[in-house]
Amino acid sequence: MTSRVRAHLLVSGRVQGVGYRAFAAREAVQRTLVGGVRNLDDGRVELEVEGAKDLIEELMAKLQVGPLAARVTAVIVEWHPPSERFTDFHIWY
Repeated sequence: MTSRVRAHLLVSGRVQGVGYRAFAAREAVQRTLVGGVRNLDDGRVELEVEGAKDLIEELMAKLQVGPLAARVTAVIVEWHPPSERFTDFHIWY
């Protein structure tokens, strides 16, 4: 089992207005990850995710593809120690 970590993710491309946040939330919940996802004003999507590193890496692979209408050009990650402030996964507005 891998250690618990926190990942700050920035996803670029055509990722707003295509159901990307709902897709990301479903994929995170399926992996028992906690945190949240939101749209940024610059057109990117931001995720803050905590859980097992291998499960976050699985999520990142799914995020690189995204839902059918999305066109992902980059997924950038910064790894951090877990904050333990999240209890579930939310779409933030």
